[in-house]
Amino acid sequence: MTKGLKILLIVVAVIVIFGMFVIKGLNEVVVKHESVAAAWAQVENQLQRRNDLIPNLVETVKGYMEHEKNLLIEITRLRSQWGDAKTAEDKIEAAKDMTQALGRLLLVVEQYPDLKANQNFLTLQAQLEGTENRIAVERMRYNSAVQNFNKFIRTIGGSIAARLRGLLKAEAYFEAEDAAKQVPRVSFK
Repeated sequence: MTKGLKILLIVVAVIVIFGMFVIKGLNEVVVKHESVAAAWAQVENQLQRRNDLIPNLVETVKGYMEHEKNLLIEITRLRSQWGDAKTAEDKIEAAKDMTQALGRLLLVVEQYPDLKANQNFLTLQAQLEGTENRIAVERMRYNSAVQNFNKFIRTIGGSIAARLRGLLKAEAYFEAEDAAKQVPRVSFK
């Protein structure tokens, strides 16, 4: 083998190896971005489940809490707000507001012993609590996918691949409201 042919083979091998790394990076950024999208879809799925349960919960509670109309009206408004949200950030904000309103509703329910004993309400409350747990799990999975994607696009190779794919924008985390960080006060009167 001549010296020129050896050099040519080495150059071709280097180009092929470099090309494989570039292709791997281009594919990896898409895979990670799709993982974020899939995780967000699961969050939305659970938020939609909660949204679908709310009318039943509100109707069941209405008969017992006529004078708590403002809270029920707010919950209905927030349900519509979530349905009208277009971006992930808007839906995250609407979901946080809904979580706070539902928390207030469950506190108000404590004042109605007949309602707490009503089987329809108990079933709906259990469904809602289960849904809130599912939402928490899906939020965690979403944030994990966001973290993986955001870390990748901040690496040297990842940022190049992300730029080439047009995916350089970091994804938003689903974060708790400041009010959620406060220790709840429990009072037995």
